[in-house]
Parts: sequence; C-alpha cells; structure tokens
Amino acid sequence: MMEYTSLPINTQTEVLPRRGFLEIENLVKSYPTPDKDNFVVLDGVNLTIGEDEYISVIGHSGCGKSTLVKIVAGLEKATSGSVRLDGQEIRKPGAERMMVFQNYSLLPWLTVRENIRLAVDEVLKNANRAEKISIVNQHLAMVNLTAAADKYPDEISGGMKQRVGIARALAIRPKMLLMDEPFGALDALTRGKLQRQVLDIWENNRQAVMMITHDVDEAIYMSDRIVLMTNGPAASIGEILKVPFEHPRDRAAMRNSKEYFDLRNHALNFLDRYFAQDE
Repeated sequence: MMEYTSLPINTQTEVLPRRGFLEIENLVKSYPTPDKDNFVVLDGVNLTIGEDEYISVIGHSGCGKSTLVKIVAGLEKATSGSVRLDGQEIRKPGAERMMVFQNYSLLPWLTVRENIRLAVDEVLKNANRAEKISIVNQHLAMVNLTAAADKYPDEISGGMKQRVGIARALAIRPKMLLMDEPFGALDALTRGKLQRQVLDIWENNRQAVMMITHDVDEAIYMSDRIVLMTNGPAASIGEILKVPFEHPRDRAAMRNSKEYFDLRNHALNFLDRYFAQDE
C-alpha cells in the first residue's frame, strides 16, 4: 500500500523534511476591494522545503499557486505570516532566489550568450572577465546550447528559449530555483525532453526547487513531494504527497509501476473532488 505524507483537507500541520531551508509560516495574502472587504487569495499556508528538495505545487486555476511562488521570489508581499530562506526573512527579490517563467522573459536584442551574461554581470560583480566567460560557457553547455550561443531569441525554438532562461537562472548560483509552469507553453515532445534535461541538471547540482505546474505526471516524475492546493479564494494546502521513487529516475519504469498509478490516481482524485466542488 502506498505511504503518503498526507494532510486532512484544510489542516496545515506538516511533516517537515530534514532541514527547514525555506520556511513558510501562517502565510496569508489578500487584496483590498472597493467594498472594503479584503479578497483573500491564500489563507494560512505552512510549508517547509529542504535545501536540496524538489517540490511541485498543483491546484486549479485561481488557487494562488503562482501568487505563492511570487511571494517566495519577493515579487509580492505577504499580508501576514512569514517566509524565510536559510533563516532570513524574504522581503524583496534577491539573487539567492531565481525565477524561471513560462513566457521565457528573454531580451530580444541580446544573443543567447548575452542574455545569460547579463545576469552574471549583474550579480557576480566580483568575478573577473575570464571567470564570467567560463561561467557562461559552462551553463551554455549544461543546457546544450553552445551551438546556439550567438543566435537571437527569435532565431531559436520555444524549448531552446526556456533552456536559456534556466541557464540564466542557474548561472548566478542561486540557493533556490523557482519555476512558474516552466514547460506549460511547450509541445508534448519538447516538454518531455526539457523535463529530463532539467532533472539531469538538478540531480547533478542539488538545490531547493519550487515548481508550479498543472501536470500531475510532470510533478510525479520530477518532484520529491507534491503540494496539492485547495480551491481559491482563501486557498490553503490540502495534502502533501511524498513521491517514493529514488533519483535518478527512469520515466518508463516509473510509469509501469503500481506505485506510480496509485500516487497519480490519489492526486487526480483530490483535484477532481475540488473541481466538482467548484462547479
């Protein structure tokens, strides 16, 4: 029988990982409305992520999952509660937390190499020219883009653009990688290849990762734990599922296992239950 790290709906007590690297405590996010009643997006979120743990967050549209990752990135501020990374309160964006967006966010007038170098120049100010060139080349090779280094964004595919964004995020050596549906705009074949590349990079360079996704299969394949959000407004964590497969992972072998189908069905049943409640 599958063993889940599972929480009753609307209960926020959590089984913690080995070390509290990212700590989200009693987080509430609300927005004022014209009638003076606050619109509550997130209500009482508690989550702890380990320093080398890969977490995926799933929920229906409007459950606040993108808002949650933006708060961790420092792009939004919590209304109440606290978010700490390595013991330090997060109050604004910082180079120790890098974000990868669905829409690539590349500067079209810069080449692939220059888009990555821009981040390196901005953050690694004490590195000399040779060190910066080496870092950029290393990360181009890491995402298999050396041959496309001098091309512009409109000369490369969507999958390649996303790889540039990932290389740019990793090149400044952040403590934590944040990804908001990073594969959502890609076709199925490209998405699968890029998932494997990102997982290869993470398995060889472990760090904390928080990924927002709508794809249950993607979450199981890539994550150590899956955070299932209840519906918004006033969304919270409904369940946290532990993924039982060791890294590195074999996608085909996983999909042929009973454990995979048990976990997948559990997650889908949770989401279906909330979808039905929303109708």
